[in-house]
Amino acid sequence: MRPCLLNRHIATWLTAATLCLITPSLFAQPSDASLRNALEAARAQQWDRVDMAAIEGHPLIGYIDYHRLRERLPEIGPERILAFIERYADSPLGEWLRGQAIARYGAAGRFRFLRQVADGEPQGTHRRCYYYTALLDVDPETAAEGGRALWHTGSSQPEACDTLFDTLRTRGEIGNQEIWERQALAWQQGESGLVRYLGRLLGSRWQEANDALSRLQQDFAAVTQVPRCIGPECRGSDALFAAAMHGFTRADTEAALESWRQIAPHLPLSDSVHDAIEHDLAFYLMVRDIDAHAGWRDAIIARQAEPDLLELRVRTALAERDWQGVIDWVHRMPDEPRQEARWQYWLGRALERLSDPATARQAYAAAADQRSFFGFAAADRLGQPYALNLERNAVSAAARERVAALPIVERTEALLRIDEPGLAASEWYAAVARAEPQEARALADYAAQRGWHAKLVQTTIAGRLWDALEWRFPEAYRDDFLHWGDATGVDPYLLMGIARRESAYNPEALSPAGARGLMQLMPGTARQVGQQLGIGDPGLHGVLDPALNIRLGSTYLRDMLERYRGNRLAAAAAYNAGPGRVDRWLRDGPQDFDLFVESIPFRETRDYVQAVLAYRVIFESLANGGDSEGVSLLSAAEKRVRYDASLLARN
Repeated sequence: MRPCLLNRHIATWLTAATLCLITPSLFAQPSDASLRNALEAARAQQWDRVDMAAIEGHPLIGYIDYHRLRERLPEIGPERILAFIERYADSPLGEWLRGQAIARYGAAGRFRFLRQVADGEPQGTHRRCYYYTALLDVDPETAAEGGRALWHTGSSQPEACDTLFDTLRTRGEIGNQEIWERQALAWQQGESGLVRYLGRLLGSRWQEANDALSRLQQDFAAVTQVPRCIGPECRGSDALFAAAMHGFTRADTEAALESWRQIAPHLPLSDSVHDAIEHDLAFYLMVRDIDAHAGWRDAIIARQAEPDLLELRVRTALAERDWQGVIDWVHRMPDEPRQEARWQYWLGRALERLSDPATARQAYAAAADQRSFFGFAAADRLGQPYALNLERNAVSAAARERVAALPIVERTEALLRIDEPGLAASEWYAAVARAEPQEARALADYAAQRGWHAKLVQTTIAGRLWDALEWRFPEAYRDDFLHWGDATGVDPYLLMGIARRESAYNPEALSPAGARGLMQLMPGTARQVGQQLGIGDPGLHGVLDPALNIRLGSTYLRDMLERYRGNRLAAAAAYNAGPGRVDRWLRDGPQDFDLFVESIPFRETRDYVQAVLAYRVIFESLANGGDSEGVSLLSAAEKRVRYDASLLARN
């Protein structure tokens, strides 16, 4: 990084360290353009276009070296690879090249080289297969253990695994037992082609087992008619009945339970498989509201005491307004989940309904110490301010100078200058992942000073800076939120909460479903709202513009608020799950606001609503200087209204 030259006529009140930190782009390396051209050429393997003299000493020269070495694999030896890895140990470049070397040495059969560059089991299935293939002759026990783990899946594996699997089968490390277990997994995952292939590999002693599997493929109910003992010495029973009951439970839970209760006492199953089947049955009995076997279900839940079953059982009790049941099942939870604000809140609600206000207040107080939706709701019950647990961080000028001079920061800045935001993010997050808490704070401060909102949020997550609220909830795009909130009549802090939850302030965020931008708008929604506003379809790229994305998201949220008579809780649920689903949930009312939230059937939406409303409390409190006085989780009307069909503006 070039030395920072201060102009005292610009801002005499800024320290040199601060100005250097805030404006590094003013002092961009003179060879940035050359580096950009060199990187483009290196990616295309056009080395005659790379002017090494023009990029000598540039902080990103390692990226050129990476592509040069990558192209020469697998011919070059491991010494060059290891030297590069050591040189760039503070960058993702080193591990990227290690992964490339493992893959290319493996594909070329250069297993001695592979062993030299490997540093334990690599990531990625095909690299893991090459790695354990390389160990077949030098560490056969480890190779067999790793190979069996790769084999034990219901899906097809890449060709890179063929030599490993074939060798282990020849050596007897993968035998009929392992083939059968994988065949059952493949059936469970619907991989019919793999089922047939594996079936042909089995010996004649497994023919009866194969016949039983074929019969169950046609009719799950035949589980009561197939032999109880599957395979030699019954060693195939676990895999077959686990797969059969997995499918049967999902297809017809009540019939599956009836069949299970008939055959379970007679099956030679391991305890783990037996418990897994009963766990599955109890779970689906609750999910599908099948009450005919409540006694059996509750006995299983009580015996297994698994957190997911207990949490679902509490929700079942809440749906039934069984307040004593709520208390009993919360008390059965392990300590860690039981102490969460959600369950302490519901314990307080149940105790309150059963006329034990003193104990209820104790539970509410335990919940109110926590910064969450139910922690804030508990504080409302007690009439006390919200516990934000805000941690303020101060980073010295000297620390800022040290951070600005770090090679990782120089590379990040340089990558941003040459328009490589993806690589810049990789460099930054690699640094945060390795950082100690104080280092993570210094990096977070740097990201905050630079206005890197998305990197800042991710830095606080990776660095576990949970109470650094000013960094976790920065004033990103604040003017746009305030402007469009005012223009549409939508609570701007609710907009901030939605954007923070949806994209963590990444303006180019793209979800697997296709939602885009800060407020994660689906293309169809963006087109519809754009036409509604008279600005037309913004297109897949236009919707990524932060200001336009916020305008469209604000308008869509306004429409949801109008649909639900201004109710922010219902509108937030509709923003995530769609208004059609929320309409149905409301028609299943009536219920109080907290019961409505807890009854949302989709975990994603249930968590989303709680997060968004808690986030808006935090944003408003931070706008008040970190004081939650006068800030409310919900309005009086939102707390008082019945969450039923009457909430619909059109009913």
